[in-house]
Amino acid sequence: MMAGTAESGYAAALRELRGAQKTAKGVSLYSRYVNRPAGRILAAAAYRAGLTPNQVTLISAAFSFAGVAALALVRPSWGLAAAVWAALAVGFALDSADGQLARLRKESSPAGEWLDHVVDAAKIAALHAAVLISFHRFFDLPGPGWLLVPLGFQSAALLIFTGGLLADKLKPRGAAAAGAPAPPPSRLRAVALLPVDYGVFCSVFLLLGSERVFLAAYTALFVVHVLFLVAFMAKWFRELTAIRPV
Repeated sequence: MMAGTAESGYAAALRELRGAQKTAKGVSLYSRYVNRPAGRILAAAAYRAGLTPNQVTLISAAFSFAGVAALALVRPSWGLAAAVWAALAVGFALDSADGQLARLRKESSPAGEWLDHVVDAAKIAALHAAVLISFHRFFDLPGPGWLLVPLGFQSAALLIFTGGLLADKLKPRGAAAAGAPAPPPSRLRAVALLPVDYGVFCSVFLLLGSERVFLAAYTALFVVHVLFLVAFMAKWFRELTAIRPV
């Protein structure tokens, strides 16, 4: 009887979560069809277990930073590649779950959102720092200049994260609602955003078993992030400039 009640509680939470999703606008295909559904399953399980959104955020951080620590401390191998990717991917899914759980429990709060963003920023900074440490300790790099790649990647990733966050916060609320209905999310845009999706970035660590392949893939993603950074910054500045002061 108790097992049936637990199952029905989980199923009910899952059904309610399906109708309480954030907009798909500006979201890549990976986040829309992989990470958010995975987060929904984890959010329903967390709800059934009685966890709070902040607890889920901290569990997400534990998985992510376990992957970061392994990357920095353990010599690269195919086994490490799978372990780091799994830790980062689960951490990312839990990062989606905490917000979904907050909406399900109707407990969204500025403090919870702040904690989530602080963990995200720390995760981005630490992950690229761990790549730098791994490069220095374990990789046979073509030259010392390659150590600058993780530093540049870290800067580009943090600027995309903070720039997008600030642009969203500074835009007037309710502006879109006053006009025509918002168009459906663009699938082409969702595909184009894949290279800068954190979940796609995590998959590059599956290549850690080969130094040359990982270095090439990581550097290619760095170049893509720099190009997107320039495009995003121009877009966000243009949009914020168009806002008339009250």
